Amino acid sequence: MADVTATVNRTDDMIVCYSPTMITTNGIWQGDNPLDYSLPLFILQLTLVVVTTRLLVFILKPLRQPRVISEILGGVLLGPSVLGQNLHLANLIFPLRSVMVLETMANVGLLYFLFLVGVEMDLTVIRRTGKKAIAIAIIGMILPFIIGCAFSLILHHEDRQMNRSTFVLFLGVALSVTAFPVLARILAELKLINTELGRMAMSSALINDMCAWVLLAVAIALAENESSSLASLWVILSSVFFVVVCIFIVRPVISWMIRRTPEGESFSEFYICLILTGVMISGFVTDAIGTHSVFGAFVFGLVIPNGQLGVTLIEKLEDFVSGLLLPLFFAISGLKTDVTKIHGALTWGFLFLVIILACAGKIAGTLIVALFYQMPLREGIVLGLLMNTKGLVEMIVLNVGRDQHVLDDETFAIMVTVAVIMTSIIAPIVTHIYKPARKFIPYKRRTIQRSKPDGELRILVCIHTPRNVPTIINLLEASHPSKKSPICVYVLHLVELTGRASAMLIVHNTRKSGCPALNRTQAQSDHIINAFENYEQHSSCVSVQPLTAISPYSTMHEDICNLAEDKRVAFIIIPFHKQQTVDGGMEATNPAFRAVNQNVLANAPCSVGILVDRGLNGSTRLAASQVSHHIAVLFFGGPDDREALSYAERMSEHPGISLTVMRFIAGDETVESTVEPSSDPNDPRILTVITDSDREKQLDEEYINDFRMKNSNDESIVYTEKIVNNGEETVAAVRSIDSIHDLFIVGRGQGMISPLTAGLTDWSECPELGAIGDMLASSDFASTVSVLVVQQYVGVGPQEDGLGTPDSPAPPIDQYNSLLQMNRRPPQQRGPAMYSP
Repeated sequence: MADVTATVNRTDDMIVCYSPTMITTNGIWQGDNPLDYSLPLFILQLTLVVVTTRLLVFILKPLRQPRVISEILGGVLLGPSVLGQNLHLANLIFPLRSVMVLETMANVGLLYFLFLVGVEMDLTVIRRTGKKAIAIAIIGMILPFIIGCAFSLILHHEDRQMNRSTFVLFLGVALSVTAFPVLARILAELKLINTELGRMAMSSALINDMCAWVLLAVAIALAENESSSLASLWVILSSVFFVVVCIFIVRPVISWMIRRTPEGESFSEFYICLILTGVMISGFVTDAIGTHSVFGAFVFGLVIPNGQLGVTLIEKLEDFVSGLLLPLFFAISGLKTDVTKIHGALTWGFLFLVIILACAGKIAGTLIVALFYQMPLREGIVLGLLMNTKGLVEMIVLNVGRDQHVLDDETFAIMVTVAVIMTSIIAPIVTHIYKPARKFIPYKRRTIQRSKPDGELRILVCIHTPRNVPTIINLLEASHPSKKSPICVYVLHLVELTGRASAMLIVHNTRKSGCPALNRTQAQSDHIINAFENYEQHSSCVSVQPLTAISPYSTMHEDICNLAEDKRVAFIIIPFHKQQTVDGGMEATNPAFRAVNQNVLANAPCSVGILVDRGLNGSTRLAASQVSHHIAVLFFGGPDDREALSYAERMSEHPGISLTVMRFIAGDETVESTVEPSSDPNDPRILTVITDSDREKQLDEEYINDFRMKNSNDESIVYTEKIVNNGEETVAAVRSIDSIHDLFIVGRGQGMISPLTAGLTDWSECPELGAIGDMLASSDFASTVSVLVVQQYVGVGPQEDGLGTPDSPAPPIDQYNSLLQMNRRPPQQRGPAMYSP
């Protein structure tokens, strides 16, 4: 190595020589070891970090742990605490010479992530938060800050070069901050996001976050210039000057760029490139004046106006930055954490004392304010616990402290351990001690058939994307809202809970209408809400209440079913998981939507309709006077078909609707089919429910006769009967129906073992639609007809009136049918109750 230029990296106890020319390898066939070169080594390190982090996210998911815990633990596992115990392996994968490249990339990732945090943060929210949230945030910071200061006096060693006041400030800030993005994630996981408690915690955390940034800037200014108090003053003054320049010069320039771009047009690459370069310039400037570079990026993000530019920047950067580069920063923090440096039982005891007292400080501070504002004691304690969430800001404080030699290895390891333990215990404790009271009033109108014809009909509409909106609005308009029987519509926008911060800010419902959307999710939500509010204004006798559910898809059905129960809904409409393509075929939009639909069918407290959307009158919304539909009901018998006919009968009262009811009757050659004796009745693949077929036939006859009597003089209703002997004849009869119809309403057909559909289920792509629904929804059927597949809620016994949510988590899809079998069985045939009130 004598002929190679060597650069010296001096640490406390060793000198590391490395070659600046050894970036890429000549290849293993030339005898080179790829790990001796910086680029292949960095790629390996990055891959290891991402894979380890993702694996931990998967493992800790059942424990409801936020992603930040997995990221820090991933770093700890790869660092000296675990992997570092094998010195050969540690020197091979994370040699000292590679740390500089790793830290540089981690800080670039951090720079852009905090720029995105700034872009997404809406400062107007802080101006509108109430006194209660401000009091909780400030007093919730003061007490832990005092405790942090007290501990720092014990932890501070006299031989340290750093002055005591800086050390006190760093530890105080580290213990008093609350991580806003991590808290939002925890609240959404615990389904507390839309509660009063959740909104209070979010508002307080947002204010706390802003205070933490100011304290961090001050702490860094003091840390880097402990030798001269005058230098610290210059750092603070120049930081204030930087903020002023950003507000009064940079913001107007960016606003000018926005005005130059016509509405609806995408921003030019030049503008985007200019802004992304501005992030690095801001980082350079703040680093040069003595504040950390992330402070500049964060302030630069804050001055970008909310709106389409913010959405564009987030979409371009978010996945790459938060998915790939940010885990590097947490991994670096973990790599610096050596748990073995925490020596002796006394230090470990001291560590747990720090955790208990820091938690207690936050809880006590929050509780004082909560009791002053007469909040319940338990809510005050839970709020205090939630405010203990730690995350990115604390890790930045600790890293800066360690880099500036304010914190030694032992203190750093203690504080990282404190952050991990404090954040990881919050979700389990809150789940255990806080169960919001669910006051469900039993209600009987759980189906359209049982709803009063002269009473209000309550419908819960679930929407994934704005594409679902026009057809659903046309369907609601066709449902004939009238003064005698108005319709109350609850519109639920279903948003997947991801680790991304942009999905989180939608829950901050303090945003005034008319403000620009912060991200695509919020823009979609605004689009959906505006469409339904417009429908409400132009339609008498319809009231609309928009809501948003943010959940992982695996538990989204709980939100839907709880809301239906809460609002005493009679009918849930949810979109089918496939949508029509240009050539008329059907393609799946998202496989997770299907799981949501199946879980809703299995757990719904009322009737459910799955809408296969093929455009009801195209994609335009029709006024009440323009509605003109030809609707066909295919009636085979059973509770689901009776419910389908009830809904169609209500629609037929609309003057613009023609209804054809086609009843299929078994011919003389029909062979009654039953479940094969060899089949196991508990086999979840059998999509049947044991019912009293004679009683069902009697109910069908009574219902059909009543329907015909009531509508005998109505020319818009046509009733026909088709005699068929088997599944093939049924298919042929359905295919022969006139093509004038634009909506089929069919029952799901569960609970009926019908010879008329025998053999059809063998080829079902989507058994959740039933035999007929699946056939109508398939790609090879008429491509212009929308289909509504209806399942009636049949379990209205006294014990079901207080129906709650399942105690167990969401059932896997392969168990879905057996669960459904249980839910659909008449009360006397059920086993132990599956629901807790």
